[in-house]
Amino acid sequence: MKTILTTTLSGLAVMAVLLGGGTTAWALDGALHSLRGMTTLQDNADAADLNNKQVGERFEKNYRQQPPLIPHAIANYEIDIKVNQCIACHDWPQNVSAGAPKISETHYIGREGQNLNKVASRRWFCTQCHVPQDDVEELVPNTFESSKDLE
Repeated sequence: MKTILTTTLSGLAVMAVLLGGGTTAWALDGALHSLRGMTTLQDNADAADLNNKQVGERFEKNYRQQPPLIPHAIANYEIDIKVNQCIACHDWPQNVSAGAPKISETHYIGREGQNLNKVASRRWFCTQCHVPQDDVEELVPNTFESSKDLE
């Protein structure tokens, strides 16, 4: 069965042709491509290079409440319901000997506002907010301006 779906989005037409359960998509302007490149969903794409992170100097924050970026690779870090390898270096007092920034005090406040002696369960999965920093090109153009630039 062959189905053609055409949609207009911001003046760009995108056409997807579904053939025998497989999907192939083209952007007519040719400017935006998937991180998979031109590999279709039926084919295996090479994995993205997760170890090419910008290590060392920390990137500047763009707004006051921005979670700090992670200035090192974390590809093999274990973070699950029982283990969190981030805490091994960033929890007090290990952070002093590890030379790592200490976890923010806000991460030790429980759901009901009580002060805890360990990282709160709602703050346990660090990568929900913190991501490794990397200097990459934008997938789509944006006009974001740092709040410092707006003063």
